[in-house]
Amino acid sequence: MTLDEIMRLAPVIPVLTIEDPAHAIPLGRALVAGGLSVLEVTLRTSAAIDCIRAMAQEVEGAVVGAGTVLSGGARQASADAGAKFAVSPGLIDGESPNGAVPLLPGIATATELMRGLRAGFTAFKLFPANVVGGVEALKGFSGPFPEARFCPTGGVSLANAPDYLALSNVVCVGGSWVAPAEAVRAGDWGRITELAREASALAVRRP
Repeated sequence: MTLDEIMRLAPVIPVLTIEDPAHAIPLGRALVAGGLSVLEVTLRTSAAIDCIRAMAQEVEGAVVGAGTVLSGGARQASADAGAKFAVSPGLIDGESPNGAVPLLPGIATATELMRGLRAGFTAFKLFPANVVGGVEALKGFSGPFPEARFCPTGGVSLANAPDYLALSNVVCVGGSWVAPAEAVRAGDWGRITELAREASALAVRRP
């Protein structure tokens, strides 16, 4: 699948930091049951690659990707584990859209956005969205950079996600609120499915 196709599967991409590999499969199934099929597993724990592999193999209907990808090597390792896409908090030197898996690079400024566009990217993660201007920043980018599409992440919640999704240059949002750490630790998969169902029902304006 192309990155554009992946980003359009659901209005919210859950951003998941999984400590216990045993949680990976039930967490993935709970999110998919609620309508969120695109899952970003951040490479912030020692279990992350194993979790990506398990979810990619065992969670039917899931499109599993890697987040917090900081290098080309991490992009390749994620692909080898079964990831279908990778997300980085910033631009990675030497990396292009053509790699082991599609890459969604993060940007925070117009200068970074221009660098990314020159490298051939057209889809970006605005990060951390709530710190770098959020909705107003994206409105500002829409004029000089009409070809750029965004998945804002960082401080996005059920309350403010509709404000982002109403923008013509936003395809989806990323958020961790659909899988609260305490619910994951408790194995409260029913709660996570309900949160996913609320998120998947958000309206998105498709440009």
